[in-house]
Amino acid sequence: MTKLRSTLAKLADKEEQALRDLLSANIKKYRHRRNLSQFSLAAKADLSTNFLADIEAGSTWVSSLTLIKLAKTLEIEVYELLKPETADVPEGSEGEEGRMKAVMGRFSMDLTAVLKDSVEKAVEHVRKEYEK
Repeated sequence: MTKLRSTLAKLADKEEQALRDLLSANIKKYRHRRNLSQFSLAAKADLSTNFLADIEAGSTWVSSLTLIKLAKTLEIEVYELLKPETADVPEGSEGEEGRMKAVMGRFSMDLTAVLKDSVEKAVEHVRKEYEK
């Protein structure tokens, strides 16, 4: 049972870090789109600059209230902070930017599939252990 707990803990840590990384990337993306510095965003969202820096570094998690503050300040919906970027690259799109968007979209979809698969395997493993 200890091995199972250890495995589930490692799985949860990886998934949480993936969410932190996604949140970090999206905050940076929307902050840059609004031409805001970390200091400006933190001040407008009533957060400390150090806390925002930790969030953007992916080293800390946030409360739902913090997500709401950030989304309102960035003038987006909360779900957009946790939404993987998809590559909607039109056919015939050329250039480095188009290729990068396509690669990032595939990576995002692959990451989502891996996370889903990991959770399904963990649930199945727990179910089997429980039935013993």
